Amino acid sequence: MDRMDGAEEQIAHLTRAVEDLSEVVARQSKDIERLSRRVGLLLEREAEREADSGGGIPLADQRPPHW
Repeated sequence: MDRMDGAEEQIAHLTRAVEDLSEVVARQSKDIERLSRRVGLLLEREAEREADSGGGIPLADQRPPHW
């Protein structure tokens, strides 16, 4: 039965690890959603600012400097 006890203990540890990782993934998913919304708002705000200043090509439409 010692082998069975070891397997049960290992399963318990693995189950706990999976639960912990699931919580981490759920939290990270919420963080990504929140940050994506913030980036979208910042892009909109910057586009409006550039349009109001009447200057050149909007930043979102410019090619990155490494191209």
